[in-house]
Amino acid sequence: MPTPRPRSRVHYDHSNRVVLVSGGASGIGRAICDGFLAAGASVVCLDIKPVDDLPSSIHFVQGDTSSEAACERAVAETIAAFGAIDVLVNNAAIQPPSSYLPVDELSAEMWQRIVDVNLSGYTFLAKHALRQMKQQCGGVIVNIASGQAHRTARQVPAYGPIKAANLMQTKQWGVEYARLGIRVVSVSPGAIDTPLVRASLAAQGGEKELANRHPVGRLGRPEEIAHAVLWLASDDAAFITGTDLEVDGGLGAFGAFADPYPMT
Repeated sequence: MPTPRPRSRVHYDHSNRVVLVSGGASGIGRAICDGFLAAGASVVCLDIKPVDDLPSSIHFVQGDTSSEAACERAVAETIAAFGAIDVLVNNAAIQPPSSYLPVDELSAEMWQRIVDVNLSGYTFLAKHALRQMKQQCGGVIVNIASGQAHRTARQVPAYGPIKAANLMQTKQWGVEYARLGIRVVSVSPGAIDTPLVRASLAAQGGEKELANRHPVGRLGRPEEIAHAVLWLASDDAAFITGTDLEVDGGLGAFGAFADPYPMT
């Protein structure tokens, strides 16, 4: 496969914006935090546990997004620290390897935990952020969904359907708040080289096969999702709301009926 030529990058200016990112300590969330920080924003990272290498310029809030009280506190700390919340990135999500089961073998506890984090957590953060955004007469919410929100596979009876619900959150909130100057969009990544995906691959095997299922022939990089989020949160995307952007290396276009690309 030919090596892609270096391309120029557009650097979005998010100066004077305050951004709250859930699940921002690692993977896609960390890349989003770093991207907004580089773009001049004030960044708040909400995560269930701190990490040693988080820049001191990123304000860290510890909390589990399955708790509405933790989400309310994260929004309140963001406003107390910076006086506003201009962008909320709902990113915190789980896909435990032990959840890879047919639905008739999935425990009620596992189902509920994935619902609590991947769906309720998005709602709780949006609920409290939107109250501030309404006062500001503007803001952007970016929900990180998944390619599995659009198409499915075996043994993902919780993660896929719940991620599909994130798409409807995006549509419904986008319609609800459009006239208030608040936009809501989502991004559906393909397979991105993150700790979450690596844990999944360790459970199921087949990293090389998964990479080759993408027409571009590789896994995505966290910063490639971050670039999409920075654009969607910018004024250049001001006419975009209530919709989803698939950033998946062509995986969705390739389709489930096709065989994987030949191994390289």
